[in-house]
Amino acid sequence: MAFFRNESIWLFTPLIMWIAGIFYFSSSKGSFSRTLPYFVPLLRLLFPRSDQVTLTNHYLCVRKLLHFFGYAVLGLLASIALYSSSLHFLATLWHLLSFAIVMAVAAVDEGRQCFSPDRVGSLSDVALDGVGGLTAILLFWIFTLSFFR
Repeated sequence: MAFFRNESIWLFTPLIMWIAGIFYFSSSKGSFSRTLPYFVPLLRLLFPRSDQVTLTNHYLCVRKLLHFFGYAVLGLLASIALYSSSLHFLATLWHLLSFAIVMAVAAVDEGRQCFSPDRVGSLSDVALDGVGGLTAILLFWIFTLSFFR
């Protein structure tokens, strides 16, 4: 019970909100066909001579980058919350637990997409999500070693 008395809920609020956002965008609302119309004007501005097929391919790249960076943010938020925790085992194992959170959210996220008619869950996206999260966790680890020794 000391955890709930001493731990500030605000420490974990950004992490929980980010996970909720990931699950929101992994619903049918974040499907390729529903989000493409919002990105086409920007892509046309950046690549004015590109045809529709090329713009669609660019958008696929943007979606993969969003996977990477979205889970990098998740890894960073998990690292900050766990590293700052008042519970010794959370603060000690923050790096492993952060990566476990990233992989669990990625697996559940892609698993949910398998049951949506306009989404496709894939193991390659889980791997990409894991690499994004791991990158942020490693950068945070380097930061903590450099500045908090």
